[in-house]
Amino acid sequence: MLDAVLAVVSAAECGAEGVRFARDAGVPAAVGVVFGVLAGSALIVRRKWPIAVVLVSIAITPAQMGYLMGIVGLYTLAASELPRRIIGSLAGMSFLGMLIVMFVRVRQDMQRGTWELGDWFVPFASITTAVGMTAPPVLLGLYVGARRRLMESLRERADSLERELQLLAERAEERAEWARGEERTRIAREMHDVVAHRVSLMVVHAAALQAVARKDPEKAVKNAALVGDMGRQALTELREMLGVLRSGDGAGVRERAAVPLVAVGVAAAAAASRAVGDEGAVGAGDGPCLSDVDELLGQSAAAGMVVDLSVEGVSRSYAAEIEQTAYRVVQEALTNVHKHAAGAKTHVRLAHRVSEIAMQVENEPPPELASASAAGLPSGGNGLVGMRERVLALGGVFVSGPTDAGGFRVSAVIPAV
Repeated sequence: MLDAVLAVVSAAECGAEGVRFARDAGVPAAVGVVFGVLAGSALIVRRKWPIAVVLVSIAITPAQMGYLMGIVGLYTLAASELPRRIIGSLAGMSFLGMLIVMFVRVRQDMQRGTWELGDWFVPFASITTAVGMTAPPVLLGLYVGARRRLMESLRERADSLERELQLLAERAEERAEWARGEERTRIAREMHDVVAHRVSLMVVHAAALQAVARKDPEKAVKNAALVGDMGRQALTELREMLGVLRSGDGAGVRERAAVPLVAVGVAAAAAASRAVGDEGAVGAGDGPCLSDVDELLGQSAAAGMVVDLSVEGVSRSYAAEIEQTAYRVVQEALTNVHKHAAGAKTHVRLAHRVSEIAMQVENEPPPELASASAAGLPSGGNGLVGMRERVLALGGVFVSGPTDAGGFRVSAVIPAV
């Protein structure tokens, strides 16, 4: 709409000036008006073809018309994305044309006696008019064009930054989701390690307690005491884990996830306490380590498992996470023997090497009757997966599978540096 208004005004100006042009050229006034209207209407295409508009204004400058078109055309040309050399060339041509036309016109007016001034006025008026008609629109157009380009650059940069921030937010959400998944897996693995072994031994002792309760009361009392000790140990480890979870973010959700397991341990401990008397809970520790393996094997032996331990190399202390992982591997492997090969003889080997620690738990084929009785123990199928995840997280190697003799072997090697 702005271009249309400017074109109408320019056409009216050129049409009015076309009357004088027709009189000076000796042609009918209508011809001059039509010529001026057509020339002035070229301003309608100033945005699309600014060079053409400026050339038209330069062409009709000798006819002393198209001043508005020249000013607007130079402004549009300077504000465009055209090379500076083209803008400078056309501005110079417009300045030179206006200078010549004004020089001739002022000189003619002075010769007619219209103005009675000195000869200095002719060049002064010519230069002043030419500069005033060309310099301001060109400078304003250059400023507006530079400002427009700057705003576009800033807008593109802002859009680019917004896209980058959005991408970073998406990646952060993905990392957070991955971290939540890893945390859920870790909590599930810890819960499995804490509960599965203790509860499996409690189930074995409970079965033995049921079998000998009437025949051998002393042995029944001993088995009940073992069940109570194991229940209290499971509760102690669960309390330690829940204490850690409460100190971090999202404790409520994780604690709710652990409630069913806590209930199982509470029920088992309560039953054992009623059988042998209530004893105090075991004090909290810093987590299992390799020095607790002997106690772990003793618990399995008390449950009826024939287990032997062989240690190679010189025992030494390792990082807490390495010792805990090694302990959990042995613990879970023994739990699997109780579940799937009850009564089978089991060999546990630990090897302390220069830069690593290796462990292997291998059981022989179980007796048929014992294997049948073990079928009542539930299994979620996550024990081997959890062991593998623990070992691989420390950069180790984990291998498990059946042996040629019909047993099962679990082997792990963990770097110690």
